Amino acid sequence: MKLRNLIVTAAAGITLAVSAAASAEGDAAAGKQKTAMCQGCHGIPGYKTAFPAVYHVPKLGGQHAGYLVKALQAYKSGERSHPSMKGIAAGLSDKDMADLAAYYAAQGTKTAGK
Repeated sequence: MKLRNLIVTAAAGITLAVSAAASAEGDAAAGKQKTAMCQGCHGIPGYKTAFPAVYHVPKLGGQHAGYLVKALQAYKSGERSHPSMKGIAAGLSDKDMADLAAYYAAQGTKTAGK
């Protein structure tokens, strides 16, 4: 009986893990519809921002989706401190982040929005 309970528990855990991984995947088509807030900075080739300091704004197209989600989560939690990104990330759900990440990851290295 103990072995059966162990097998059932393991199977349930595997099912939950697979479900969580599937729900974490974003929808690139949905992400494309959510890019308006990104395009003002990340959609301009060679763009530099002057706030809070002058630096090149990174291209998002071609970035790994997992990296983009973690970056957005870090802005939302305050772990990363760029004021504009913190404000944008604060309004994003986990699904929004996954969708945006899927869209930009699918763009390859071309400029987003083209």
